[in-house]
Amino acid sequence: MGFRATAQLLFLLSFFASGIHLNLSATDPGDAAELQSLKSHWQNTPPSWDQTEDPCGAPWVGVTCNNSRITSLKLPCMSLAGNLSDRIGGLTELRSLDLSFNPNVTGSLTPRLGDLKNLKILILAGCGFSGSIPDELGNLAELSFLALNSNILSGRIPASLGKLSKLYWLDLAENQLTGTIPISKNSSPGLDQLLNAKHFHFNRNQLSGFIPPELFSSDMMLIHVLFDGNRLEGEIPSTLGLVQTRGSVSENCPGFVFLVASSIRTDIIHFVCRSRLNRNALSGEVLKNLNNLTNLNELNLANNKLTGPLPDLTKMDSLRYVDLSNNSFDSSESSDWFSTLPSLTTLVIENGPLQGTLTSKVFSFPYIQQVLLRNNAFNGTFDLDDSFSPQLQLVDLQNNQISAVTLSADYKNKLILVGNPVCTGLPNVSFCQP
Repeated sequence: MGFRATAQLLFLLSFFASGIHLNLSATDPGDAAELQSLKSHWQNTPPSWDQTEDPCGAPWVGVTCNNSRITSLKLPCMSLAGNLSDRIGGLTELRSLDLSFNPNVTGSLTPRLGDLKNLKILILAGCGFSGSIPDELGNLAELSFLALNSNILSGRIPASLGKLSKLYWLDLAENQLTGTIPISKNSSPGLDQLLNAKHFHFNRNQLSGFIPPELFSSDMMLIHVLFDGNRLEGEIPSTLGLVQTRGSVSENCPGFVFLVASSIRTDIIHFVCRSRLNRNALSGEVLKNLNNLTNLNELNLANNKLTGPLPDLTKMDSLRYVDLSNNSFDSSESSDWFSTLPSLTTLVIENGPLQGTLTSKVFSFPYIQQVLLRNNAFNGTFDLDDSFSPQLQLVDLQNNQISAVTLSADYKNKLILVGNPVCTGLPNVSFCQP
């Protein structure tokens, strides 16, 4: 074989070998280019990202592929720094994107996130994103999990999120969001259309206005409704009592949680397994159908401007935590439900309307741990007999009008009666000392 023929053969072998090498690359060239561009905007990426240019073939830490396409980016708590560039929109086969708890990932949320039509999970919690939430997120028709909490996001909640019909989890907590809660009108979407959602986390923002009655319906089965720490006002809508509250063992949540606290303006929903409306400026009487939420296990209405009688909780057998402190309820003696909440662990009604003799049954609930009733007007004899629960750790009855005490010798945990008449002649007794 001559020199020219040999050279041609070597060239052809080299060419085909090169072709075989290209075909062996495990990553779609377009996806590889988009991810390389994203990488150029980040610092502190995993070391494996510098060892090869083939994200699927190496593979790169945090990258999952299927049929050469990048389908998942999971990089939580990686100390990443930089911003999320528009090139993220080119990874069109992404099903999951998780950059959570990288506080040095900053900048705005690119509208091109709305191009990720196959995305099911979007977790950007605990980063440093600022600016508004893009309306384009409403285009993510497959999305089931959206967590944008603990950023610096501002502006209004986009009404377009109401188009996310498959959404299960919506967490916008701990941002700087303002305005009212969007409700559908005519052809405009709203959050009342999220009938498959189980988690509404809106707490610790600057939301204002009324809690719209349209937000709740009998077609919903909520687990968490969190509105605490906002600037919400007005009455608690009666439609909340229509929400289905069947529990889910897989979520360790047998009921519904409802929190509505006052002066610091608050939030409102956690599967009617948790309801937080505390620290708002809610007013009026507590809805009479609240006890329809029979699976509710946390109820927090503290620090609002609620009036009328204490809410009736007699049918709420799943309640574990109740806080009704710092409202303007009518003066009353211990309600019937003080003796009928078998799952209760914590009862808090501070600066409340209670008077008369405190029933000892509340201390015999099998799981009761804390009873905090300071600054009420209980009087007569405080009786903590031998039937108290072995779980009981703390009883705080400071600044009431209790004149006598019957105390079981077996109770060795904390009891605080400072500020009651009974302590006038017993200054050295432990429960009368500050």
